[in-house]
Amino acid sequence: MEQTYISPRQSGRNSLEPDEKRVAYRDAEQQLAGLLAGLDDPVAVMASAASVLFHALPQASFVGFYRVVAPGLLRVGPYQGPVACIEIPFERGVCGAAARQGKTQLVPDVDAFPGHIACDADSRSELVVPVSRDGEVIAVIDLDSPSPARFDADDQAGFEALAALLVTRI
Repeated sequence: MEQTYISPRQSGRNSLEPDEKRVAYRDAEQQLAGLLAGLDDPVAVMASAASVLFHALPQASFVGFYRVVAPGLLRVGPYQGPVACIEIPFERGVCGAAARQGKTQLVPDVDAFPGHIACDADSRSELVVPVSRDGEVIAVIDLDSPSPARFDADDQAGFEALAALLVTRI
């Protein structure tokens, strides 16, 4: 009998244990590597990645990309979740900070983050990982959650590894 994969989101589970997270990120990385093999369309890559990752993460209300479209400006790319901010300057918000600094932003309480942009009023925590090529940020991967402190160092490590995989296809 063929086994069907049930994502944490589909199972109704609200969280993953640390070992489960590592396995989930490894599985997502393998799934994306196979799914995206030979694909050279950046929009299709980002759309597929956003879908896979959104369904793999319980308690994530938004998983998506913001692309650098001009100096100092991000524009929403493919994502899963509620309607998002269309444009974010590097000077504002968690996404802007990640793009400006070229460093992952792990924010357990978005209300405590200076300049936070409330694209989704229900968002309480955020993880934003820059996607960089040749030292230049070309996009960021943005994750939001209505749960405070939803994301941790395991999520950060998992998404940094995924960003390294995706940069070759974006």
